[in-house]
Amino acid sequence: MRRLKAELTELVADAVPVQVTFESPEDPSSGCTKTATAKARVKLPEPLGNRELAVGYPAAVFTAQGAKPPALRLCGDLGCTPPATGCTADSYEQAVKAVDVPTHTYRDAEHCDGKWLVLDLSWRTGPACGDQADSACTSRLGDRWFYRAEKPGWKPFFRTTEGGCRAVRDREPAFPTALCASLEPLDPSLHPTYSPTPTASPSS
Repeated sequence: MRRLKAELTELVADAVPVQVTFESPEDPSSGCTKTATAKARVKLPEPLGNRELAVGYPAAVFTAQGAKPPALRLCGDLGCTPPATGCTADSYEQAVKAVDVPTHTYRDAEHCDGKWLVLDLSWRTGPACGDQADSACTSRLGDRWFYRAEKPGWKPFFRTTEGGCRAVRDREPAFPTALCASLEPLDPSLHPTYSPTPTASPSS
């Protein structure tokens, strides 16, 4: 690795972006086949203050809040100040990110008491088009996820397409019936099941 450097790029109101560059031979015969840790210095024109430090792209974001000077704290996927776990839109977004669903997923319904949460989620599967009369433009898939509140945020523990409480309370007896008793089964079109294609028997 050669010519390692860190430099400021265009400043924005709430963040200080830093670009890190270096040169590294791509030819394995050069002998550069191992990784190593290196340091690069950058001088800010003024104290960081309450702004975030964004290094590289996609950026690793750091903040001084909650860190012991002169250290900085690495922020997570939910930002430097994640939403408090609760029955709020921001907290629901954290719950969506905690499960394996496509990026453009919609929350169709929420049932929450602050300690437990149910989310009905769906996502588009057809082409990008605006003709709502065309079934290809409105095709969707979906799931129903159940969560419990933990210190880092909403933690998913079960999913099902069934209505009512039987399935979720079989998994977690402490789940409150007030949040599941009125749940209707998900529309079968949101979570279709497919039978294996029968294999033709060889002719005798």
